[in-house]
Amino acid sequence: MSDVQRAMMDTGSGNTRLSFDIAWIDGGPSHIGTDLPVFRVDGEGPKRALTLRPFGISRTAVTNAQFADFVARTGYVSQAHRIGWSFVFRGLLDQINGPSPADLPWWHAVEGATWESPLGSGSSWSDWPNHPVVHVSHHDAVAFATYVSGRLPYEAEWEHAARGGGHPARYPWGNAEPDDNTVFCNIWQGHFPDTNTVTDGYYGTCPVDAFDPNPLGLFNMSGNVWEWCADAFRVKSVFSAAKSRNRQARRDGERVLKGGSFLCHASYCWRYRIAARTGRQPDNAASHVGFRVAFDQPHLADGRGV
Repeated sequence: MSDVQRAMMDTGSGNTRLSFDIAWIDGGPSHIGTDLPVFRVDGEGPKRALTLRPFGISRTAVTNAQFADFVARTGYVSQAHRIGWSFVFRGLLDQINGPSPADLPWWHAVEGATWESPLGSGSSWSDWPNHPVVHVSHHDAVAFATYVSGRLPYEAEWEHAARGGGHPARYPWGNAEPDDNTVFCNIWQGHFPDTNTVTDGYYGTCPVDAFDPNPLGLFNMSGNVWEWCADAFRVKSVFSAAKSRNRQARRDGERVLKGGSFLCHASYCWRYRIAARTGRQPDNAASHVGFRVAFDQPHLADGRGV
């Protein structure tokens, strides 16, 4: 069994502390991946057995308020702040004010979009304090996790935690399929990217503790925001397209993202399944990318999760 408890983590800077609800998870036999992949090119399969060491993981994604506290205490400057812009989904914008990639016209490079101003200049994280922090790169996520004496979860840990243990499950709630009328999490309903019926109640992100938790008490492991993991993104397959994808990931130094986001829909990006995955360059940030923090057991604090 796994013990879910509130842990006050010492940040290592005098009396400053940040509070996390952490699920402490026993080690033991588990698995990663699936023998029924949907996107073979992503390296979702095959299913591989492994053994996990005990670890902890935050029950929710890191919130805007938590990240703001971290920045206030450390003076940390995010990569989006340094670059001066980040990608925002067009449906969140009152008016289009930035260029789009030719193959992804629903994204706009918005000047001033950062974790602090999620929709660009004039917006503020303080309007959504309990929503997941977004516009954070892998580097930003690592900096936060290190500050709170944690780290990013390994992909195998993330999957195990999302399933609620070592048993097979397609989603954190089981195997029932969500659709445009059946709501389990914050994903897209309708026709992407033009029409969202908002059956789940949220057009963009939702609070980190919205919807029912999984058996380990973890919230929103599917949908809401993509979550950075510690691993380099690799695809092990003889499939030619997968080999090409793997070469690209190695060249660009991509890191693993898990869980899908509020933009996922089965017709376009059916990646809110537990075994689903994607990879992005570690300096990438966008309005649907966040993270949660993992922790080593005190007597196993050598940083190895699997």
